[in-house]
Order: sequence, then C-alpha cells, then structure tokens
Amino acid sequence: MNSSPSFGLSSLLVASGGAAGAWLRFATGRAWQALAPAPATAFPWATLTANVLGCLCMGLLVGVLARHGQGGDGWRLLLGVGVLGGYTTFSAFALEFTLFVQRGLLGLAAGYVALSLLAGFAALFGGLLLTRGPA
Repeated sequence: MNSSPSFGLSSLLVASGGAAGAWLRFATGRAWQALAPAPATAFPWATLTANVLGCLCMGLLVGVLARHGQGGDGWRLLLGVGVLGGYTTFSAFALEFTLFVQRGLLGLAAGYVALSLLAGFAALFGGLLLTRGPA
C-alpha cells in the first residue's frame, strides 16, 4: 500500500478493519467472561484491556509508520482507523492527546481531555434522560 488509496478503497479498508476490530473487542469481552472469576467481572476489565492494548497498538503503528515515512496511508486506514477504531476509539483519543503534549500545547491537551470526558458523560446522561424520561 504505497500511495493514498481512492475513497472507495479507503472505505473498504476502514470498513473491513472496523469489522475485525469490533470482533476483537467482542472476543476480548468473552475472554474476560471465560477467564475471570464472577466477582472480577463486576469491574470493566474487558474495556480496560481493550483501551490499554489499543493504545499500545496505536503507539506501535504510529511509530512504525513514522519510521517508514511516506506510503502508509493504506495501513493507517486499515489498522489505525479500521481495526483500532473498531476495537477502541480510546487509542485515537490517547494519540491526539499525546500529539498535543509533544507539540507543547499542554493547555489544549488538558482542555481536550476535560471537554471529551465532560461532554461524553453529559451526552450519555442526556441520552438516558431522553429515553427514560424524568425520574
């Protein structure tokens, strides 16, 4: 995968990678259910595992693509956007935060984390309120 793929090929790469990542996320959850004792499953170990492994894989991918320079668009789409996006979007969040920090934009990095968490939680609670109605 040497040059920027067309929109159609890009879409195929992202969609197929996303399907694989979603299945990997499902398999991670099933593995924790099978391996962990019942009380341990009360903690979201599968989500934590997906987030940490996804971040490790994103770091490895970005490092390898940076080392090899140009021509990694197809791999970035398949693995970074597709597989890792389907497995966990936390890896993309962590990468964006890290890029802000590396560029010395610490205020923007902190604001991004705060806004992401606060807006995300507010949106989730808002969705619950909209579907459940007032308590």
